[in-house]
Amino acid sequence: MSSLLSCAPVAHQYLVQNSKTDIIRRSANYHPSIWGDQFLKYAPPAMVYEACPEHVEELKEEVRRMLMADANDPSKKLNLIDSLQRLGVAYHFEEEIEELLEKMHDALPVDGLDSCSHLYTIALWFRLLSQQGYNVFCNVFNRFKDSKGSFNEELIKDVPGMLCLYEATFLRVHGEDILDEALTFTTTQLKSIVTDLKPPLATQVIHALKQPLHKGMPRLEARHYISVYQEVETRNETLLKLAKLDFNSLQLIHRQELSQLSRWWKELDFATKLPYARDRLVECYFWIVGVYFETHYSLARMILTKVITMTSIIDDTYDVYGTLEELKLFTDAIDRWDISGMEQLPEYMKALYSALLDVYNEIKENLRKKGQSYRVNYAIEAVEQARGDVCSSVECYMKQHRVTEQEACDELHRRVEKAWKDINEECIKPSRSPVPLMPFLMQIVNFTRMMDVIYKHDDGYSNAAQVLKEYITFLFIDPI
Repeated sequence: MSSLLSCAPVAHQYLVQNSKTDIIRRSANYHPSIWGDQFLKYAPPAMVYEACPEHVEELKEEVRRMLMADANDPSKKLNLIDSLQRLGVAYHFEEEIEELLEKMHDALPVDGLDSCSHLYTIALWFRLLSQQGYNVFCNVFNRFKDSKGSFNEELIKDVPGMLCLYEATFLRVHGEDILDEALTFTTTQLKSIVTDLKPPLATQVIHALKQPLHKGMPRLEARHYISVYQEVETRNETLLKLAKLDFNSLQLIHRQELSQLSRWWKELDFATKLPYARDRLVECYFWIVGVYFETHYSLARMILTKVITMTSIIDDTYDVYGTLEELKLFTDAIDRWDISGMEQLPEYMKALYSALLDVYNEIKENLRKKGQSYRVNYAIEAVEQARGDVCSSVECYMKQHRVTEQEACDELHRRVEKAWKDINEECIKPSRSPVPLMPFLMQIVNFTRMMDVIYKHDDGYSNAAQVLKEYITFLFIDPI
């Protein structure tokens, strides 16, 4: 995690002199936390969470009946699954969705919906099956090309179809040249017509061009789509009601966790003891919610938020504030991993080292109760390997290849796109697997998505006030 925190653009650094020791130290001039004590006390709006569990279960059962009902038109089932996923409630119906998509995949010829020529339906079929890990052949899109091998200009009239194809292209793997072409075609056409569209379609296109669905944070995308879906004339009121209740219910849980974490962070008082470091507890929690948001991952969210928050402080200590001699002492203390190692540290490092040991002892105790305490050893081997000053990838590439910043950014962007294709390939289900792999793979995908969301346009982690404030407000402050 330390290396990931360091791979973002490096903040401007300033030299500051400690009047007591005459040591000249660097300072990245990070802004303080923008949240203050806002999450310290937990007091949700009472009216928002009055829905009884029985009513929510009734809505879920109604949705299950929709999913399992016979339907001659596969496009209706595809649209239902798509709505559930975009609204953020598909995790309640994983088995039903898997069963439906498996039938759709097995029942169709290898070249896709052979009897259907509708761009929207085929693109949606391709995306949903690819998301589920099925190996779907991209030659289904050849039918939308003209005699010259280019995408038919008539498709411009079908904006929903082009938008659906655009979203499908982000599931492409290596060698799928037609989807590379489709991405260029749809991006160009959607940008050219977006100003002529009306809501809610215009809203969808603008958002998709800014943040493609496959690369977005699931909870953030759900929050956005709920606001769009309620303006759609063909909306399903049952789905919309369930989505709103479920979002607010999860927000309640997330705010409770954030309140507990805020109390822990407040007691450490690192904002006072270690003022050189980024105070980003809330942003770290936001990051982890992007990896897994479901209720049963509560302990994992609590653990990982503490871990990456501590890692962030250590990262700034190595990259910005600590002197070479101090960092050698801290490294030795980490290697010893014992409270006695604290004696040799300067005062400001003692607080950090003590808190670090406390966090991992707490994790070990929590996992011991589950018979999983051995996992802590792997984590400790990792706060030991992920330390040291790391330049940004842009700076490294510029220096190594003697190119401009723009050239470096362009090349790294190409490498990111290749990496996404690697990820998509790895998420294709193996023909035989003794255990279901998708839950594990999706955590990796979600982690990668958070890198895209946080660092796409700026160093959103360091500059949280400009980048992440709106996102965090949507997820943890404003109910629907």
